[in-house]
Amino acid sequence: MQKAKSKATPKPAAVVAEPAKVRIKLVRDSFTMPREDFERIARLKSRAIDLKRPVKKSELLRAGLQTLERLDDAGLLVVLNALQSIKTGRPKKRH
Repeated sequence: MQKAKSKATPKPAAVVAEPAKVRIKLVRDSFTMPREDFERIARLKSRAIDLKRPVKKSELLRAGLQTLERLDDAGLLVVLNALQSIKTGRPKKRH
């Protein structure tokens, strides 16, 4: 009498290992910018929400830096020259 073959058990799906997360050293800083630029950030955050991709202010700033870095020298100069110059430092306290 032959033994009935047992049904082969399916092999578990290969486990895909997530890449090891590299710790990124963070730096905290503060700076001053015109109100118009803060409003720009708010508008961009709103657009991102409409695109179903909520974003933090720091993510927008990082994305902007990465975009600027991709420009050639002439393009970077055009963007930098279009910026309004502002006085750096903290605003004086009003009495």
